[in-house]
Amino acid sequence: MTTTRHPRDTSADRHRPSCRCRSGIALDMGSARTRVWIAGRGLIADVPTVAFPSTGTVYPIQRGTIVDPAGCARMLERLLGHRLPRLIRPMVVVTTPVLDGIAYRTAARTAVEALRPRSVLTVPSARAVAVAAGADLSRPLLVIDIGAHLTEVVLLSDGAVVDARRTALGTSDLATTSCADIIEAVGTMVTVMLRQDPTTLAVHALHTDVLVAGGGALRPEITYHLTGRLRAPLRIVPAPHTAAVRGAAQLLHAAHAHPSNSGF
Repeated sequence: MTTTRHPRDTSADRHRPSCRCRSGIALDMGSARTRVWIAGRGLIADVPTVAFPSTGTVYPIQRGTIVDPAGCARMLERLLGHRLPRLIRPMVVVTTPVLDGIAYRTAARTAVEALRPRSVLTVPSARAVAVAAGADLSRPLLVIDIGAHLTEVVLLSDGAVVDARRTALGTSDLATTSCADIIEAVGTMVTVMLRQDPTTLAVHALHTDVLVAGGGALRPEITYHLTGRLRAPLRIVPAPHTAAVRGAAQLLHAAHAHPSNSGF
């Protein structure tokens, strides 16, 4: 998990109520939907990822890539601008697709500036899913996240990303493709991961703990046949479509509790 810290605003601190010192936001900005969790309030938004400039509706995130940071900023301001006290600068945790790396994190931080954050932490969505599932992060884990426009297969070890694959297929494509295409794509990604793994981590994860999250995990026609394709037991994460933002919220709580953040 990477972090960016902003200069301390001491003038705001003098007027900030102590009961609000642990203000924080967890964000999961997906191609199709954006989910927002606020400390002390829980999940307060689960809405389409759209911005509304004067020219009409804009989709600022496409296939897991932020193509319009300014549009994302407008969306966040519309969703949260009226919910945040003026003198509060929150800590923000943002989930990120694994393979977009620095480009996504940079764009996400640019968008989140609309919320005047005290600090911004980014976490791979797969790790957030594993945290939400209560998985043992000390063991190898395989996370399959089937979203609306993107599917990721991620191998974690000690909570860190060891390997990752993605395909630009998701549940929103089922109008023009079939569940079999998504299942085959996941199967191919796992097979390549196993073949290219010089260790036994991928094999161990496949046979001990495979987590399935995202909206695709709510579709039994996908999960049933995926079990057969992988020849391995799958564990569907509870409320899989909101797992990433809930995991980010748990990481936000842990960050607040860390002694180095005692000033938040």
